[in-house]
Amino acid sequence: MSLLQIQKCTEEDANMLAELRARAMKDSLEAIGRYDEQRVRNRLLENFVVGDTYKVLMDQQLAGFYVIHLREDHLYLDHLYIDPAFQGHGLGHKILTDIQQQARSLNLPVRLGALRDSRANKFYRRHGFIQTHEDAFDIFYQWQ
Repeated sequence: MSLLQIQKCTEEDANMLAELRARAMKDSLEAIGRYDEQRVRNRLLENFVVGDTYKVLMDQQLAGFYVIHLREDHLYLDHLYIDPAFQGHGLGHKILTDIQQQARSLNLPVRLGALRDSRANKFYRRHGFIQTHEDAFDIFYQWQ
């Protein structure tokens, strides 16, 4: 049985997480002609909030990470990425279920945005998120 751990990140984790984000987003961004090797990393690094960032380890290997911001009237899931090598094993489901439980205990909704045409949209809808609006590149959702 695999050992799943969720740990708070440190400043030293930032570059490793940016690399994971680039691997996880590459196919979706290439599909819409928007993959830029540096930009995909910089978006995370320029807005890295260590206190809101959690890494997901499977058997001591980095399998994913997420960033959750507590706002006045909601939780904002800013990032949720699972390394392609670990996708399809229920990690995203486990993380999202934990976030939903946290939101329930705080009596707050969860909001997020997902890249248009990404498989993430189906994932979030399957977990009860309702589309609230969209822009040229993203679709925005709320749960609860």
